[in-house]
Amino acid sequence: MSAIIYVDNALPVKLAEFTSVINGRNVTLNWATAEELNNYGFDIERSSAENQWVKAEFVSGHGTISEQMNYSFTDKNLTTGKYKYRLKQIDFNGNFEYFELAEEVNIGIPDKFELSQNYPNPFNPVTNLEFGIAKLGFVTLKIYDVLGRELVTLVNEIKEPGYYKIKFDAGNLSSGVYFYRMTAGDFVAVKKFVVMK
Repeated sequence: MSAIIYVDNALPVKLAEFTSVINGRNVTLNWATAEELNNYGFDIERSSAENQWVKAEFVSGHGTISEQMNYSFTDKNLTTGKYKYRLKQIDFNGNFEYFELAEEVNIGIPDKFELSQNYPNPFNPVTNLEFGIAKLGFVTLKIYDVLGRELVTLVNEIKEPGYYKIKFDAGNLSSGVYFYRMTAGDFVAVKKFVVMK
């Protein structure tokens, strides 16, 4: 009489490819699996220069399947810098393994000055303000009320070329419409946001 022995050490996912495509400030990750066994899904993790990995997103797997599956995720509005990516493949039983993107991703500098619409908007109390600097120069970013009174100075310094993101906390402002204005050399841009409490 022979006994059947189950061994739980087979790799649950055979990764066929893992690539990246850069489009401006967005990075699209594409990966494919040749087959999957008990695959719950993938945590997409990103690391910047400090080598601290943070979870960017989760993409569900297909459980157990013996055909190629294609996956994609776009990491949007990154600031200038170098990034690494890895997939943390997770089984339904909690086991996991990592697949690291072979190459480093480099988000460069913008070819023109830009000020993006904040997000979220309306917000309470924190929002993100993003801007791009095309060349070294003195930059200001200020918040104004509807009467044009300056309320807060967020940036008032020489900035290197690149993409920047600032978290703005409007906890001390009342509900209403406000404006933010960026100046850099001859470039001036104004956008509106709404604080809702």
